Amino acid sequence: MDGIVLLKEDHKTVEKLFKQFEKAGDNAHAEKRKIADRVIDELTTHTWIEEKIFYPAAREAAPDTKDHVLESVEEHHVMLWMLFELKDLDPTDERFEAKMSVLMENVRHHVEEEEKEWFPEVRKAMGRNRLTELGEQMQKAKKKAPGEPLAVPSAIQ
Repeated sequence: MDGIVLLKEDHKTVEKLFKQFEKAGDNAHAEKRKIADRVIDELTTHTWIEEKIFYPAAREAAPDTKDHVLESVEEHHVMLWMLFELKDLDPTDERFEAKMSVLMENVRHHVEEEEKEWFPEVRKAMGRNRLTELGEQMQKAKKKAPGEPLAVPSAIQ
């Protein structure tokens, strides 16, 4: 699978979870906790493979996109700390909904920038064969990704 396609599939998966969260009722605390836990797992894995495999390769292939990569890593930093805070936050806590809402806004902004502005440049610079190679590497790496948000490099940089 093409690396950009793989990342876009991850984006779709997370967006579906966000929509489920938004549709859950006000008192659906257990359901929202389950959804939040899946979001934490998905985003931790996604962020880890981006930072370990995709970003370095993209930066090498398209050096002009360096600023985008640096901004993305900073966005990851903020998101990973929010995931860490959400991980043990009681879903009845008044901050739970607010924290999920801010997380969703940040992730949606990040995804939009990647998909509309950055991925087309990277696709052009890399080509199909390199993207397929990266996709295979990222798919394998997902199995090795940490389950802890703060284990992703940008969380502590």
